[in-house]
Amino acid sequence: MSINLESLSAKELDALINQAKKRKTTLAKRKPLATVRSKLTQLARAEGYSIAELFGTGAASPRGPKATKAAPRKAAGKSTSKVAPKYRNPANPSETWAGRGKQPRWLAAQTAAGRKLEDFLIR
Repeated sequence: MSINLESLSAKELDALINQAKKRKTTLAKRKPLATVRSKLTQLARAEGYSIAELFGTGAASPRGPKATKAAPRKAAGKSTSKVAPKYRNPANPSETWAGRGKQPRWLAAQTAAGRKLEDFLIR
């Protein structure tokens, strides 16, 4: 987040300082992340679960089988597979585009300047 301090009035600066102090106080009152994580892990173990089972990709609980969910269905016409890039930025070879979706800014700027899309094809 970038705030241009030069453009703020004295009243706006005071309000910003007060907001920052409140946020700093709130953060200072929080316990360290490692402490909270440890407490959650201990509580989950005491109840017979693991953190992975409660919040993500966990194995079945020792208490019994985990309820199964139906597999999510893909939206019609939507593909989630990766596609090899077809176009490359000659100024920065790490920037590529597969030809799907909106053109990247670097390519849109070049085509707007009069270059052809074929100029950027990866051979």
